[in-house]
Amino acid sequence: MELEQLRMFIAAAESGSFSAAGRGLYTSHSTVSRGVSALEKELGVELIRRSNRLLSLSPEGELLLREGRELLAAADRLKERLKPGPDRGE
Repeated sequence: MELEQLRMFIAAAESGSFSAAGRGLYTSHSTVSRGVSALEKELGVELIRRSNRLLSLSPEGELLLREGRELLAAADRLKERLKPGPDRGE
């Protein structure tokens, strides 16, 4: 699972559409759709139910949304802590 795929999934889940997620991530809706599809294929589960341009989350998608938010927040915190700075003797 790549963090960028997870970001795409969360953006789509929160916005309710691949197009809105793409706008928020400064990429195309098709890139977001492909990223989410690749994540679903890797995990072997349907995360988002697609019908008439409306997105809804499967139970697995709900779980990934909750846990994925925490995972991305932890990754962002770690990235910040690893940045060189005056308190690290850099």
